Amino acid sequence: MPGLRMGDTVTAAVLVGCLAACGGVGADRKASEPGGGPATLTTMGFGLPDEIATVRVDAFKKARPDVKLTINQGQFDEQAFLSAVASGNPPDVVYLARERIGGYAARGAIQPLDRCVAEQSIATGDFYPAAQQQVKYDGAWYGMPEFYNSIVLVVNNKAAREAGVDPARIDTSDWDGLARLAKKMTRIEDGRIERFGFHPKLPEFLPLWAKANGADLLTADGRTSRLDDPKVTEAMQYAARLVESQGGWKKLKAFTDTFDYFGQGNPFAKDQLGAMLTEQFVVSAMAGVAPDADITVLPFTDRQGRPVNNVGGNAWVIPKGARNPDAACSWIKTMTAADTWVAAARARADKRAKEGKVNIGTYTGNARADEVIFSELVKPSGHQAYDDAVKTIRAVQNAGFVVPQSAAAAEFTNAWKDAGTRVLQGQQDAAAALRQAQAEAQKAIDQATS
Repeated sequence: MPGLRMGDTVTAAVLVGCLAACGGVGADRKASEPGGGPATLTTMGFGLPDEIATVRVDAFKKARPDVKLTINQGQFDEQAFLSAVASGNPPDVVYLARERIGGYAARGAIQPLDRCVAEQSIATGDFYPAAQQQVKYDGAWYGMPEFYNSIVLVVNNKAAREAGVDPARIDTSDWDGLARLAKKMTRIEDGRIERFGFHPKLPEFLPLWAKANGADLLTADGRTSRLDDPKVTEAMQYAARLVESQGGWKKLKAFTDTFDYFGQGNPFAKDQLGAMLTEQFVVSAMAGVAPDADITVLPFTDRQGRPVNNVGGNAWVIPKGARNPDAACSWIKTMTAADTWVAAARARADKRAKEGKVNIGTYTGNARADEVIFSELVKPSGHQAYDDAVKTIRAVQNAGFVVPQSAAAAEFTNAWKDAGTRVLQGQQDAAAALRQAQAEAQKAIDQATS
């Protein structure tokens, strides 16, 4: 996602984006055509790459044949979105990362959905609690969650065994032991990394490391930054030292930039990683192309041995000034409903079966849908690594947590990610980097909420 900072007003984006955006995102639309023609609905940030998307879109078309649907395929473009909102010509419904909702809600770029929820009787109680939290701001619904991405640990069994460890017994609560294991699994030849032992995914997974160390980055009300909490500092310092002890950030970055995570030559198949924290969709992709991969998928735990899982995903929102909020609300309900998800997951299971590929299921933000998907559609595949992976992913879903929404969501995230990058690059130590990030983040929050 582009990193435009939304500091002062939505209108400012028009100056830099209107020529590109105002003629496309929601141009020349009307809620209904003259003479009683069909209402229109225009989307942004969404495409039709697979059956998971097309089945649900078809369900909407069947439910609302009165609506003329235009899907602007492509990734969410923040600059184009804000420009379209500022010009009064936005798309009707937008697909974007849930972590950004607070900033858009605080600036009035998206509408609260409480009326939509009530009028359409959207079953919000079906969504996982963490997903519900992530689409609310100041007590109101501002989005409806789509997929539910959990973080798990994927272990290269070959690397673990060479280090003298049973992959299934790796203990992420023992940070000293994990550091020793990382060095044992690392292989460096002629100054080049051949295998990186343990990839902690810093800076993007800092919230996970902090939570494992007993800390949150932000208070529950989203108003007070806690980036300078000593436990956050300790977590960042530990994860950064893991990287440094295995060759350092520059070598790791050059090494991982060559990876094909979603192909047959993925870094586990090529013995390039010992273990890595990652979202479960990487495991799903591997199942489709590398059914015999010698891996073990484990939960990541806090220092007391309890699973922790920083969940994420996208959401559907309705922009300020949308021409057809009624149809947009119908779209949101259909795309996130349990029955629609089950139909899409069934299409995925059927497709994978015809192709002879392993299916580890579709992980949605709708807990009721997932109960059906994993009790009726996902069957033992005969590939033990993936069958066990399904159990692990399902087990950590209810351990999910999110960073609370903030009026300065983008600025807050940028502050701690930038701090992590400075530490990895050796520009600052963790304490100094997080003190700087704390000052930047709190200033942004105070300005956004004042």
